[in-house]
Amino acid sequence: MRIFTTHLRKDAVPVLIREGFSVGAALFGWLWLLWHRAWIPAALVFAAQLVMVRIATPSSAGAICLGVIMLQGLFGRDMVRWSMDRRGYVDGPVVAAIDQDAALARLLTERSDLLGNLAGLRV
Repeated sequence: MRIFTTHLRKDAVPVLIREGFSVGAALFGWLWLLWHRAWIPAALVFAAQLVMVRIATPSSAGAICLGVIMLQGLFGRDMVRWSMDRRGYVDGPVVAAIDQDAALARLLTERSDLLGNLAGLRV
């Protein structure tokens, strides 16, 4: 079972974000954040990486790089959630399910008032 946080906004499809470590965020960093529309965190991570490249000594560069990769993986989804809050989404219930589709189905079972938001959704 995976845990998903839900983010709701009036007249918008609910957004589900999985909890836990993100391999994509760890490997692709600021590009992964851009893909998930987290513009401000992506810019901050990019700027921090540029600063670290400039100030890191050759002996410490490997440790710093590994630390940054781990931090991006650990906090990537949190940065996306923060961006969702800035775009006007509010936190909804936490949902446990096997995958994102099952989580959305479970959410809509509990919150039938959200079904109206899916009326304009194109598949």
